[in-house]
Amino acid sequence: MSGGVTPAVAIDDVCKAFDGRTVLDDVDLRVNAGETVALIGRSGCGKSTLLRIIAGLIDADRGHVRTEPRVAFGFQDARLVPWLRIWDNVTLGIDADRGRMTRRERKALAVRALDQVQLADAADKLPAELSGGQRQRVSLARALTRRPRLLLLDEPFGALDALTRLDMQDLLAGLRARLGFATVLVTHDIAEAVRLADRILVLADGRIRDEVRADRSSLDVQGRPYDHQALEERLHRALRG
Repeated sequence: MSGGVTPAVAIDDVCKAFDGRTVLDDVDLRVNAGETVALIGRSGCGKSTLLRIIAGLIDADRGHVRTEPRVAFGFQDARLVPWLRIWDNVTLGIDADRGRMTRRERKALAVRALDQVQLADAADKLPAELSGGQRQRVSLARALTRRPRLLLLDEPFGALDALTRLDMQDLLAGLRARLGFATVLVTHDIAEAVRLADRILVLADGRIRDEVRADRSSLDVQGRPYDHQALEERLHRALRG
């Protein structure tokens, strides 16, 4: 990058294979600080594998990966412990990141994070008492307690109904605008990618085959670039490839 600014993600020549099948083949990627990049592609194209390599959950076979040190990861499944209160789920494992905290300090931290996702009144509930959308808000709150400069999301809204999904997209966009973290989002939903991302990357055969930039300087009433239809059509053509 120019100007000496360190990117949130810098990947060079990353390769990965499973059981002799190449999943990623010499992938290069830069994600700027504060930028949202969406990864789209057919099933098995390597999207989730690339995200997990960025997160450090799996190792690349070859190549170099550098990221912001403060990283949080969100899955499609909120992965809440069913017998723990919501606030306890939000701060689960936080002592490993922050040093020993008292129960009161942990709950205060959780309530602040839950307030950011408009769910502070659910702090003392159990996961079974929440809807799917609310559980995903808890998952986001858990990520926020890590004060991330890079948020990695793997199909986080894929299991939600259409209206709840739009609400979650709005929430994520608002958090990003307010807190300034970079985001890498894996999604199968082209409209979601265009609605949220500054850049959309199309993966195919283990490589980044196309890049589409979205002009987010002026948005319609639904938070989409005004040329969203043209962008979506281009991405559909790229996926048909």
